[in-house]
This record gives sequence, C-alpha cells and structure tokens, in this order.
Amino acid sequence: MIPFACDLESVLVAVPLEDEVIVSSLDQPGEVRISLEHPGDAAVGWGRYVAGVVEALREAGLRVRGFRGAIWSSIPAGSGLSSSAALEAVLALALLNGVAPAAEVLQRAEHLAVGVPCGIMDQVAVLHGRQGHALAIDCAAMTWQTLPLPPVGFVVVDTDTRRRLEDGRYAARRIEAEDAIAGRDTTDRGERRLRHLRTENDRVRLFLDAITRGDVEAMGDLINATHRSLRDDFEVSSPRLDRTVEAARNQTDCLGARLVGAGFAGFVLALVRAGSEADFARQVEERAPGVRARPVVAVDGAGEVAL
Repeated sequence: MIPFACDLESVLVAVPLEDEVIVSSLDQPGEVRISLEHPGDAAVGWGRYVAGVVEALREAGLRVRGFRGAIWSSIPAGSGLSSSAALEAVLALALLNGVAPAAEVLQRAEHLAVGVPCGIMDQVAVLHGRQGHALAIDCAAMTWQTLPLPPVGFVVVDTDTRRRLEDGRYAARRIEAEDAIAGRDTTDRGERRLRHLRTENDRVRLFLDAITRGDVEAMGDLINATHRSLRDDFEVSSPRLDRTVEAARNQTDCLGARLVGAGFAGFVLALVRAGSEADFARQVEERAPGVRARPVVAVDGAGEVAL
C-alpha cells in the first residue's frame, strides 16, 4: 500500500477536564459526553468514535485524560479520504496529552466504534505521513518507509456520493477475499477476488519502482489499472465513480485516476502533471457536472499544535 497524508484536515481544540470527554462538532449536531471509566455506555452517532478511541487506548494500557473540546473537519465523512482515521487521531492526541498512539490502537478503535474490520493503512498514513512523501506500507510485517514523491500533482474529485462502511459491503468484500485465499470459494467470483489481490500486490511493487525512478507515466498507468481491477474484479466501484474517473482521464494533463477508499461512493484521486492542478480541477468540474475538485499535497501526519 502506498498512501500519503494530504492537506485536508480534522482540527480539535481542547482543554483538560477530569474524568470525562465533552466534545462538540462544527459539522455534526449535538454534543458528545463520554465517561472515561465507561466509554460505551451512552455512545451513539459519531460519539461511537469517541468512545472507541477511549476504550482502545485503555485496552492498550495507556493513561488517558479527559477534555472539553470542539472539532471541525474539511474531510467529508464517507468520502474515502480517511475521515474516521483523522478523527480518531486527533481524539487520541487530546486524550494522551499530545502523544500519538500506535496505529494498531486506532485500528482497534475503528473496530470498536462501528464494527468494521478495517485494515491499518489509513491510521498509518494519518499518523506517520511526511511532507512531500508517500508511505510504502508492508501490512503483513507492520512496517513502513517514506518515499520522496517525484514532481507530480494530485487532485481529489468529489462525486457528491457517500457510503457508510458499517452498511456491510466492505465487510462482505473482505470475507469474500478471505474465502478466495483459503480456497473456500472457487467460483468465478472467488477467482476475480483473488485476481484483484494478486495483481494489486504486483502493482504496488511496480508503483514503488516507478516512484523511485520518477516515472510519472508508469505511475499513472498503474493507477488506471488499479481502478479497472477494483471495478471489474473486486466490484467496489459505482457508475458515478466510473464516469468521474473517465472524465478525469479525458483531461490532457491527467496521468491516471481511480476511486479511493473502500469504494462504492465518495472521491476519485487523479494523478496529474505538476503545475496543472488548478487548471485540471477547473476543467473536470466544467466537463463533469455535479462534481467538485481540488488539488491536494502530501503533508506531515497528525500532531499537536500549541495555542
């Protein structure tokens, strides 16, 4: 996996508080109140993420402190841009007095919050991103390294559709993949799931090589191939995502485009020639009515900012 932390952000302003977390959102209605001793007792809505982080940190043996705070985010929920991982990261930083936890702890928080068997990529990227770099993650060994990005631009395109991971489709795809790997599903569907996994691993290795060589054309070709595989073999695309990908690819300066996140809805990521980001974003909005596009750059991951 080769993600990067982008300059969309979640910001939490907090002051210490004894024994509980009280947090409001500028994006969601209501106020969340969570007891540090019994975090899951009254957790509903987005408050489940607050409770999940508290519980995961306590399970890991970490000492948490309460706080009162307000949160704002420029990352749309359900977009495929790791909004939940960003939320979990800023909550953990506030609970741990500015110290970042292990990525596995935030992964556990996601599992506790909404029961989604997510992987580790989003949490690693959010915590360990580095300006101007991508992250090469080995999920089996739980190791990663930073890679300088060549001169290239990135634009995210909002299809104005959203998904909820807890709707079960992400979990279903994971079960299907596990069944195919274990040989429990030898149907055509199982073969396609297995083909996606095998070819995507190959594409990651080739993408690492392309980044190292600075071969942006090869990077774009591999991004295009990944979208085709996600669409045809893993079946996590949608008509709206596919149309947006095609609209992006039809622009002169686009090197490649694909859906991001778990799929089904959300955003498309376009790799474009360096310096063309603003023009590309304007053109794709003009030629694909209803979408919104903006350039993004690779930045440092989550951290504490003293006021």
